[in-house]
Amino acid sequence: MEFQDDAFVLAARAHGDTGVVVELLTETHGRIAAYVAGGASRRMKPFLQPGARVVSDYRARTSEHLGGAKLEPVGEGPSALFDDPLALTGLAAAAAVAQGALPEREAHAGAFYGFEALMAAFAVPEVWPAVFVRFEAGLLDELGFGLDLSRCGATGATDELVWVSPRTGRAVSRAAGAPYADKLLSLPPFLLGAQAGLAEGDVGAGLELTGHFLERNVFHPLNRPLPSARVWMIDQLRAAGRL
Repeated sequence: MEFQDDAFVLAARAHGDTGVVVELLTETHGRIAAYVAGGASRRMKPFLQPGARVVSDYRARTSEHLGGAKLEPVGEGPSALFDDPLALTGLAAAAAVAQGALPEREAHAGAFYGFEALMAAFAVPEVWPAVFVRFEAGLLDELGFGLDLSRCGATGATDELVWVSPRTGRAVSRAAGAPYADKLLSLPPFLLGAQAGLAEGDVGAGLELTGHFLERNVFHPLNRPLPSARVWMIDQLRAAGRL
């Protein structure tokens, strides 16, 4: 099994004296693990941080074996964010969510493009938290658990969609959901269209929404909690007054 693919580094851990095992989110081959010889060297370490963009030459004897990869860095990578600790917490959270949610060696090009868009958004402090919510919603969609926000699941109405059913993931209109408001999840308007602006509390509501379905449909079946890096990001956004 051999291929070359664009990829983002999600994580890296030491393996032996000089090597590392990296988790990569590739464009056309999904999430893969690979051994990188010499990855523990000073020269290689900067290219193995979460969020680093690389071209991977991957080889494995069979699809069941851990393969090896030679990585070529592309662009500036996460070093551009070193002066923005809050963005770095977002990057760590995104990498951890992708690593934990995506099955290994299963193609999910949409997840790669979503991560790519989020990496670009980290340069804009006012924007990236909302893009993070969209990234998680995209992951849910990629994994077959997409939210249906096109119309009210109870009445079919397309106006005043303000809630989401925590059971079905379908939007609920203001009129249909009013009697059950305390049991429904808030639907921030920015998830309904690019023209909707951000109001106070929208990002927090969005993270609660995507977090609910990621936990229920993805992480809980794997007997895992939501990544601690995501919890830390939310704590830091709240402390900064961004939720």
